[in-house]
Amino acid sequence: MNEITTALLARFRENAQAGALRTLHAAAAKTELKDLAFVPEAAAKLNGDFSIELKTRGVTWQKKSGRCWMFAVMNILRERVSETCKLDKFELSGNYLAFYDKLEKANNFLELVIAHAGKPLSDRMNEYILGGVGDGGYWDMATDLVKKYGVVPASVMPETWQSTHTATFLDLLNTLLRKDAAQLRAIVARGEDPQPAKEEMLAEIYRMECIAFGQPPERFDFEYRDTDDVYHCDRGLSGRTFYEKYVGDALDDYITITNHPTHGLPMNLHYVFHYMGSMANRDVINLNLTEAEMEALAIRQLQDGEPVWFGCDSGACGDRGEGVWDPASVDYSGLMGGVDFTMSKGDRLEYHESYATHAMILVGVNFDETGRPDRWKIENSWGEEAGRKGYFVCSEAYFREFVYEVIVRKKHLSEAQRRLLEAEPVRIQPWEGDWL
Repeated sequence: MNEITTALLARFRENAQAGALRTLHAAAAKTELKDLAFVPEAAAKLNGDFSIELKTRGVTWQKKSGRCWMFAVMNILRERVSETCKLDKFELSGNYLAFYDKLEKANNFLELVIAHAGKPLSDRMNEYILGGVGDGGYWDMATDLVKKYGVVPASVMPETWQSTHTATFLDLLNTLLRKDAAQLRAIVARGEDPQPAKEEMLAEIYRMECIAFGQPPERFDFEYRDTDDVYHCDRGLSGRTFYEKYVGDALDDYITITNHPTHGLPMNLHYVFHYMGSMANRDVINLNLTEAEMEALAIRQLQDGEPVWFGCDSGACGDRGEGVWDPASVDYSGLMGGVDFTMSKGDRLEYHESYATHAMILVGVNFDETGRPDRWKIENSWGEEAGRKGYFVCSEAYFREFVYEVIVRKKHLSEAQRRLLEAEPVRIQPWEGDWL
C-alpha cells in the first residue's frame, strides 16, 4: 500500500500556490460554504408563477424529527378533509400516526429478531436488523398506518416536545430493542416460545411512548366552523371512522414509481422489499421506470388536480433559506478550485453518495415555450420560516437528477406499465431498499 511521500506533498504544495486558491481560501475562512457556492442569478431564473398550481391550505412543520414522509401523506389527505368540510386551514396529527409508527416498527424489529435468531449476529440480515429503527419511512408505510389506525385532527392529539425532537427517544428505544433482541435470541436458543416475552416487551415500549407522546385517543369529537361560518360537531369518532368519513380515499389506488438507474435494478421492474420500518408482514411495493416516464406520470396527476408525493435528496444542490433546489444555483466546483463532482444518477445511488433523504409534495409545474417542464413548485414540511414561506421550487435539472420516487394513482399508468405491475414482483434484499 503506497504512502504519501515528501515528494508527493511537495508537488501538492506547488500546485496549491495559485492566487485564485488563496482568494477562495480567504472567502471560505469565515463564511459557510453553502452560502459561498450559491449563484443568485441562476436561482432568479426559477422565479415566477406556474402553468399548473394547486391550492393548498398552509405549510406544516415536522421540526426536529424525520417524519417528512408521513407529513407529505397527511398534507395530501388533509386537502380531502378541507374540501369535504369547507375549511380554509386544517392539519392532521403527526403525533398520532408517529406513535403507532414507532410501535409497529418495534414489533417488526422484534419479529425479525425471532425469525433470524438461528443465524449468527455477523449474518448480513442480523447486522441490518440491529441497525435499529428510526423516524424515516416510505409512502407504503404511511398508508399502511392510515388504513389500520386512521387519522385524527392535530387538535385531538397535539405535538409534544418529544414528538418534534425525536433523537433522544429513538436512542432509548433502540437501546431497549437491542437488549430485547439479546433476550429473544436466548429464548429461541432454549427452544421456548418467544411470543409471550415479545408481548411484554411491546407493552413496555407502549408505556414509554405514552410518557413521551401521550396516549392516542380511542374516541374524540370533531368540532369546526366552515367557511360559511356554520358550526359543526361530530361526536364519538375513532381515527378509522374519521378517515373513512372525511377522507374516504382508496389508498390502494396508488403506486410508488421509482427511478433507480442502477446495475442491480433494471428498468421496467416491479419489485418489493420488507423494510425495517414496515409493519410485520407488509412490504414496500415499487415500479422502476425511466426518469421520463416518472416525470410524465407526475405531470399527469398534477393536470388532474392532485398533488404528488415525492422523494428526493434534499441535501443536494439546495439553499434552504432561498427555497431553491437547482444544480446551476450551487457552484461547489468553482468554489473548490474546479474540482469535478459530477456522477451519474445510478453511480450516486450505488456508491451511497445520494438517495431519497426527504419527502414532500409537488403542487405545481411550469412549462417552457416548447411545452417541457422547467420548474416545479413544492410544499415542504419545514415550517413557514424556510424557503418561500414554506414553499420551495426545484429546477427541471434537479428533478431529473435527484428525484428518485413519486406516488401516482394507478389510473395514470399506461397499459404497458399496468402489465408490469400485474407481473409477479421481484423481491430485493431489505438493505438494498434502505438506500434506494
